[in-house]
Amino acid sequence: MKSIGFIPLRKGSKGIPGKNKKKLLGRPLFCWVLGEAIASQLDQVVVFTDDTEITSFIEKEYHWTKKVKAVLRSEASATDTASTEFAILEFIENERPDFSVFCLLQATTPFTTANDINKCLDAIKGNAEYDSALTVVNTHRFTWNRDGTPNNYDYMNRPRRQDFKGQLIENGACYITTRKAWLASRNRISGKIATIPMPEDSLTEIDSMTDWLVVEELLAARLKRGKKSCRITHLVLDVDGVFTDGCVYFGSDGELIKKFDMRDGMGLEILRQNEVEVMVMTSEDSQIVASRMKKLKIKDVFLGVKDKFSLLSRILVERDLDYSQIAYVGDDVNDMANICAAGWSFAPANATQEIKRNADVILTRDSAAGAIREACEFILRYNPRYE
Repeated sequence: MKSIGFIPLRKGSKGIPGKNKKKLLGRPLFCWVLGEAIASQLDQVVVFTDDTEITSFIEKEYHWTKKVKAVLRSEASATDTASTEFAILEFIENERPDFSVFCLLQATTPFTTANDINKCLDAIKGNAEYDSALTVVNTHRFTWNRDGTPNNYDYMNRPRRQDFKGQLIENGACYITTRKAWLASRNRISGKIATIPMPEDSLTEIDSMTDWLVVEELLAARLKRGKKSCRITHLVLDVDGVFTDGCVYFGSDGELIKKFDMRDGMGLEILRQNEVEVMVMTSEDSQIVASRMKKLKIKDVFLGVKDKFSLLSRILVERDLDYSQIAYVGDDVNDMANICAAGWSFAPANATQEIKRNADVILTRDSAAGAIREACEFILRYNPRYE
């Protein structure tokens, strides 16, 4: 049974301008659900958008997988009055995809994981009893009707929370239907529907800046909860603002000079001698950086990376590693997701306040002034407890 994931994105957004491209913990919002869709059991993932910046981003950042496809949608299906079902219908009629199961995923619910998607798929694939499935949250809130009558409890016999089964509410994350059910109803769910529970924090969808701020804090907390005590096997480093002081000197022919600290290089050499591998990951595609890393004999150098969390997650899967085995040094918002997820995260003394607020360790030294060397010394002191 071929399954297709479908992520509809609109360029226009009244509540939060440019919402889908706006960085949530340093990643474009839509990348959170896209990355999980790629990691799931879905056979193909389609991003359906009217934004050519997003299609270009996908072509560049996700070139490593054949699973993702960006498709341009019409202006008519991208208005704020057009329904999601209209967008699905346009895609199916125009592209005529071959599928048995269709999975609608929404970027405004970035808590969705590959496991959540797989549970929805299993409900359809593994049990012919169900025609479709959707994700829900069990809330223990008491709800009321507009006419002043209670909706889900007797206020004269208010139950204790532990005795109240709660109420299932759609969280807008994932909707799955069979091809047969879609053709019959032209709706994202129909027939006999399975409900797939997700954690309570996933109930918040991003429609306003208040939602955005709440979701960002919850998402950061979720990543941090995954940290475990492990031996550090890999140190991952940003470049500008970590290896360098963040300043770049330009001439008429382009980039001329970046400042590096020789003590950092010695620290990395000692670290490798103690069986800790080093990776470099930067959003800039700089020949100067490439030359410096070659001099330092660092083999894993990734240049021009905009979605660092997606790349690092893929590397960890390919190498059978866990985030808890990773130490990460970053200084700015595009490092935020990795800062929150890594087993140990470090911020130079001159990093941005947002990064320092979320890092495990704020180093005493500035970037290009011994910050990396200090992080190396920390790891060398930390690792012997696991030997």
